[in-house]
Amino acid sequence: MAKAKATQAASSGSKAAKKKKWSKGKVKDKAQHAVVLDKATYDRILKEVPTFRFISQSILIERLKVNGSLARIAIRHLEKEGQIKRIVHHSDQLIYTRSTGGGAAE
Repeated sequence: MAKAKATQAASSGSKAAKKKKWSKGKVKDKAQHAVVLDKATYDRILKEVPTFRFISQSILIERLKVNGSLARIAIRHLEKEGQIKRIVHHSDQLIYTRSTGGGAAE
């Protein structure tokens, strides 16, 4: 009887002893963002971005499919024109919002 239990344990143990097969993992597609600003993208930035409630470099990259340096330049340009206003200035993340009519007059 003890031998029967031992053989059952050994046979069931062999199933657990099989090597685990690891998944290959998910590979994220490489983003194909614009590196040079063309006329269509520039017009889109001037038209759409001032209407966003929350504006940051990450938002522009995601929505307009431009790279980070173009997003930073666009944000600086819009702030200089007074179309957006700064909320938080941090070395890593600049956060802006749209300028309201009353804020531009101040």
